Amino acid sequence: MMEQIGMTDRKNPIPEPTVRRIPWYLSCVSYLSSRNVEFVSSTAISREINVDASQIAKDLSYLGIKGKTRIGYEVKSLEKKLRDFLGFNRRHPALLVGVGSLGGALIADSGLQRYGLDIVAGFDVKPEIIGKTISGVPISHISALSSLRESLKAEIGVLTVPSEEAQSVANQLIRAGIKALWNFTPIRLRPHEGVVIQNTSIYADLAVMYNSIDGKS
Repeated sequence: MMEQIGMTDRKNPIPEPTVRRIPWYLSCVSYLSSRNVEFVSSTAISREINVDASQIAKDLSYLGIKGKTRIGYEVKSLEKKLRDFLGFNRRHPALLVGVGSLGGALIADSGLQRYGLDIVAGFDVKPEIIGKTISGVPISHISALSSLRESLKAEIGVLTVPSEEAQSVANQLIRAGIKALWNFTPIRLRPHEGVVIQNTSIYADLAVMYNSIDGKS
């Protein structure tokens, strides 16, 4: 028999550490799928990503995914369920504000679309970039944000603006109807009821890495 895969109970939130590990599992099983491997055990996944097999089984059980003794998980089915849970199989239209080097690189990164993030418009205030396109994505003045947000039905805002502009631009995105913010600035945005804020601090990661290097010197 195959493993039984059910829907997770949304009334019981899955712990954030588990959610953060699930993309690792997906990466592993996607590779196995590309190699036409049919079944995989939590022990085999553990060897590849250095996470304890019992932790993997526990994490997958939160999603209602249970392997079978001596068989494990069917790879293609597991891959689909993980992608569905993570939202990678759905299109998530997003607006990006701050089309500098980082913002431009994110717009041009077609790999994001494979994970469901579709940056449909960019915004800035610099005259030299307004009216241009990057990888087919139009760049408009930020004054057009509200009207375009509505017509494009975007619910995610990506912030790659200068630090001093971060909070005011975040507020503008929220007023326009944005429900989630992916913040690449080093500023911690003030929480807003009903709005998800995900901070991605490149600088904090660098600091941790540098500190770790210094500690081993």
